Amino acid sequence: MCGIVGIVAKSYVNQTIFDALTVLQHRGQDAAGMVTCEGNRFFLRKDNGLVNEVFRTRHMKKLNGNMGIGHVRYPTAGSSSSAEAQPFYVNSPYGIALAHNGNLTNADQLADEIFRSDLRHINTTSDSEVLLNIFAHELQQIGKLQPSADDIFQAVEKVHSRCQGGYAVVAIITGYGIVAFRDPCGIRPVVYGKRVNEQGEEEYMVASESVALDTAGFEMVRDLIPGEAIFIDIEGKVSTRQCAATSKVAPCLFEYVYLARPDSIIDGVSVHHSRMEMGVKLADKVRRVMPEHDIDVIIPIPDTSRTAALEMANSLGVTFREGFIKNRYIGRTFIMPGQTQRKKSVRQKLNPIQAEFRDKVVMLVDDSIVRGTTSKQIVQMAREAGARKVYFASAAPEVRFPNVYGIDMPSATELIAHGRTADEVGEYIGCDWMMYQDLQDLKDSVSAFNPEITEFDTCVFDGQYVTGTVDQAYLARVDAKRNDDAKQADPSDAEDGNESADLHNKID
Repeated sequence: MCGIVGIVAKSYVNQTIFDALTVLQHRGQDAAGMVTCEGNRFFLRKDNGLVNEVFRTRHMKKLNGNMGIGHVRYPTAGSSSSAEAQPFYVNSPYGIALAHNGNLTNADQLADEIFRSDLRHINTTSDSEVLLNIFAHELQQIGKLQPSADDIFQAVEKVHSRCQGGYAVVAIITGYGIVAFRDPCGIRPVVYGKRVNEQGEEEYMVASESVALDTAGFEMVRDLIPGEAIFIDIEGKVSTRQCAATSKVAPCLFEYVYLARPDSIIDGVSVHHSRMEMGVKLADKVRRVMPEHDIDVIIPIPDTSRTAALEMANSLGVTFREGFIKNRYIGRTFIMPGQTQRKKSVRQKLNPIQAEFRDKVVMLVDDSIVRGTTSKQIVQMAREAGARKVYFASAAPEVRFPNVYGIDMPSATELIAHGRTADEVGEYIGCDWMMYQDLQDLKDSVSAFNPEITEFDTCVFDGQYVTGTVDQAYLARVDAKRNDDAKQADPSDAEDGNESADLHNKID
């Protein structure tokens, strides 16, 4: 999971891109980058770190131009060196810089094709650089000195025909404009919007989430539909086209569970409202399976589960309380190379308010359970704080399979629910009762707000990969890269260069 943004305006865009990346910081805290364009020249700044660490005043002063793109990155398997930070750049044709959110499942094959057939060199392990070179090659094959919108859309069509996986892309072509496109299943989100400046001129932005538009004063126009591309030229003329031969709406269900900010709207669905509905569905399940429940208090595990927990409490008529205080200044632990480091960080990050637990039957609510490491320690913390019983509810179903579309889930064998029942997970984490959201209920929590969404990417829950291009051989390679043994063997290679994983500072 990463965040992307692109802007075409009538004045310098560096500050607006900086602000948008700050708002999208939850989608990537490993590295940040920005490319702006003035005339026929690019200006680039990227490095490891948070947005406000990468872009200092001295850098911002050099990022000239009325159009530009930006990126915040989480890493996956490979290298976390600054060489993997985006955007990436090629000088032929025209000069193109590109940033990407997602993952290409046929990146190895494409990298070989690029070398042998396209005669291009890939300098990193990032599939974003692969995608950039595919796009650049296809645009170069058209062979025009000055590309039109039709030419650019033709190149995007070729990208869709060659690339497999989930991807949301924004690219800038020197002196011409910005192009953005979305994979044919719409797994990763992209929206665009416009605003009118003080001179009455229209300016445009594309971004991963609508919240980036809101904070910059852009009015959301709509989501890009799966397989669609948008081209905004340097004068602000907008063109769109469906560039995929076949497409379907199948957004990533985990975006709504907790990847996206609650104040975003994705594919016409308010993330906040969908999470409220998840809480109602959890309450319904409690009434079905434990109608005579003895829950005294419902406590969320900060932060993403708060909305669902509150609605669950309201629906059940049970007291809602904040029981954990979160230290926001502790680094990420989800992608630490070994369990020892993860375990060490949990108690530094969360501390219970003992009065909310003492002598009570407590229902803890989290958005999901990945490894179970955090959940186990949190249950223990609740008991030490004096809870009489500890129940645990997950707003998402059991996470049993790896994600291959841009979320760096652990190896399947390290997922606590892989090969276990809910009761067995509950026994492992030490709670008195374990309850997961039903998958259909989770789907209904989203589609209730947009009935046109009838299919989702649910691969982490049911092992069904919507692109239809993922086989066991690929999953085996993913497993070999992501398991803790591989990461501990070479910690410098533990995480890399394109997409996600900490998932909002999740500490599982």
